[in-house]
Amino acid sequence: MSIASLVLVINCGSSSLKFALIPFAEGEPVLSGLAEKLGLDEACMTIKDHAGNKSSQILPEASHLSALKVLFDELDQRQLLSAVKAIGHRVAHGGSEFKHSVALNAQVIEKIRALSGLAPLHNPANLIGIDATMALLPSVAQVAVFDTAFHQTLAPEAYTYAIPLEYQERYQVRRYGFHGTSHRYIAQEAVKEFSLDPTDHGILIAHLGNGSSVCAVKNGKSVDTSMGMTPLEGLVMGTRCGDLDFGAAAYIASCTGQTIDSLYKMMNNQSGLYGLSGLSSDCRTLQEARSQGNERATLAIDVMVHRLTRHLGAHLASLHRLDALIFTGGIGENSALVRELTVKRLGVFGLQLDEEKNQQTFGGQGCVISKANSPLVAVIPTNEEKMIALDAAAIAGTF
Repeated sequence: MSIASLVLVINCGSSSLKFALIPFAEGEPVLSGLAEKLGLDEACMTIKDHAGNKSSQILPEASHLSALKVLFDELDQRQLLSAVKAIGHRVAHGGSEFKHSVALNAQVIEKIRALSGLAPLHNPANLIGIDATMALLPSVAQVAVFDTAFHQTLAPEAYTYAIPLEYQERYQVRRYGFHGTSHRYIAQEAVKEFSLDPTDHGILIAHLGNGSSVCAVKNGKSVDTSMGMTPLEGLVMGTRCGDLDFGAAAYIASCTGQTIDSLYKMMNNQSGLYGLSGLSSDCRTLQEARSQGNERATLAIDVMVHRLTRHLGAHLASLHRLDALIFTGGIGENSALVRELTVKRLGVFGLQLDEEKNQQTFGGQGCVISKANSPLVAVIPTNEEKMIALDAAAIAGTF
């Protein structure tokens, strides 16, 4: 493909900025990288090219705008900046307003800003990247791709909380789901890879990483998912507790005198694998500790797997058939142990693991890991950047 057609994908966090420069037709990034520790004196940027060569530099200012200026200068020096024909921004929360990716303009930006109350840790950070990029490259078409959009096909019974309905009507309190870009990519790849009927199939997807969620996909559409109004609901994650009885939270507050804000921080940042193990939020560290007999690391993984299998079983009830269970994300793609423990617990549904294939699948490999007489179980590496690039290119009408 001509280098005249590139899409820049930007994922802006509160203290970081990830990016990838992707040729639309070929899919592999020309450049990718990360600006981190933004807001601190040691803010830096690392850039990696398609050959795997890396370079790092300290940023002159510890801001998102400074990081983007450095990035654009780098692209210009490499004679790539003029090839950027579209920019795709990852936006965490689109509420019920955005059911698909959209071109960015002043009206859309204000709507994203108005939704910040639903994602106070994410949307404002996403907007920083959008505002800075539009200021630096105002002539380039820019697109917002929402984590929540894929799940806007949920039926009311799947997204409604059983609390007085006025809270949904007045304050938009309902289930939205996240990781939608990843789930959409995996759902599409599974249909292609396993020659499924696009109009008649059922898929369970387990996106497992520091943040984790399950999604039930029926005929290409999300019909249920484990995350809710925020990314806190659902599975046990790196530092998030997932499902928790609100009565337990109220009891903790009464015992300790903690505020709602304090409890919310605890459930988001001090719980999950980290809170259970007291050791780490990283599954690799806990698996090593488990192999050495660490009881808390063992418990953390067992609780995570128990919650995962319970959600997978429940989500199966939202499908009319099961064609495939797909593992993806950092843990899903690399942890043979978590996949093994999960599939064994799902044996009641007839799932059987090919242990040799499971052990050999890691590091970005895709593979069927089930036995021949079992419902299909597979690993498909996710590629959210590619999905964002495809959306941005399509909406910009460049390619």
